[in-house]
Amino acid sequence: MNDIIYLTKEGKLKLQKELADLKGPQRKALSLRLKTAIEMGDLSENADYISAKEDQGFLEGRILEIEMTLKGGIMVDKSNFKLGEVNIGTKVTIQEADYPLETYYLVGSKEADTSNDRISYESPFGQALIGHKKGDTVVAETPNGKIKLKILEIE
Repeated sequence: MNDIIYLTKEGKLKLQKELADLKGPQRKALSLRLKTAIEMGDLSENADYISAKEDQGFLEGRILEIEMTLKGGIMVDKSNFKLGEVNIGTKVTIQEADYPLETYYLVGSKEADTSNDRISYESPFGQALIGHKKGDTVVAETPNGKIKLKILEIE
């Protein structure tokens, strides 16, 4: 797997916003939960305290993950891409056989969100599409077999 983390401008802004929320309101709310749980007494059998400590671990872990991603992430510079080719940060419309058209936004793995049509360039579709042009037919190797995709539009 690739160790390089690519970020689109939108992805970077989204992570920065999430980080600010986690370090501000989320951390403060968790601090209040911990304080309230501690005031209840016996921490060894205090479910509220145990739950708050677990949530604190997840919160701090997510903060660290985002900070590392932002520190080590490489911003996608579209000016370095060949015009008309699928690359990270491009929106591509494809069609598989007689199925309806599908449009995806190719992003780095940290931004992938298939429910919002954002696919990683490392995914089978992403790997098949990278570097190709409008009109090309590519083959994606998926866990369910090979799929032919025709590239109809690149934005």
